[in-house]
Amino acid sequence: MPGNYAAAPLLAANSTPPDWCGNRLHLSIAGHDFDLRRDQDMDALWESLGQDGFGADERMPYWAEIWPASLLLTAWLAVRQGDVAGRRCLDLGCGMGLSALAGAAVGGHVVAVDYEEAAVAHAARNAGQNGLRLDLAVMDWRRPCFAAGRFERIWGSDILYEARFYAPLVTLFREMLAPGGRIWLSQPWRQVSEPVWERLSADGFTVVKAHEESVSFSTYRSTVSLYEISL
Repeated sequence: MPGNYAAAPLLAANSTPPDWCGNRLHLSIAGHDFDLRRDQDMDALWESLGQDGFGADERMPYWAEIWPASLLLTAWLAVRQGDVAGRRCLDLGCGMGLSALAGAAVGGHVVAVDYEEAAVAHAARNAGQNGLRLDLAVMDWRRPCFAAGRFERIWGSDILYEARFYAPLVTLFREMLAPGGRIWLSQPWRQVSEPVWERLSADGFTVVKAHEESVSFSTYRSTVSLYEISL
């Protein structure tokens, strides 16, 4: 896998990392302003989680937080208008919709999906808050609900945090990616994710590490890599 990736940072270095003010958040990223709202923070949702949330699918409320990988993906999309504008795009695991909004802001026709209904509802509300058009759906990666070859761009942030996600995502990539399309995945360093990139290469994908930088949000700091994947 080639290791020559862009070195210039995409995110402005701030002495104070961005953070929520109550349940509202304003972000200025690569010349674009985004305003997000949420009803409850992740900790409150975690405390209210019922027993069903700890089943095989572990419906954890990770969507109710902004993570460094999401910020980097948002910045990547915000500066790539020529790669996104006018194209059919799929945002996987959209959460509150930040990266989907970035794609829409530069002219992409974005469909944003998440497994959690609450996440999709928040993404819809945040799209309205920012005056941007998104199509949204509750979707299980194991059962994609779109026509084969529909999307010219597919992206997601920090969606490979468990090994069991690899097989359904690879199947989805093969089915949903249009000929000549590209996939962008932003991922913080995790031991469980390290074998993914060589495994994708072995499974017939072309994988390039396109960018890497240290990213902060609130009390979180991660070195995040962004990979460009194609078939």
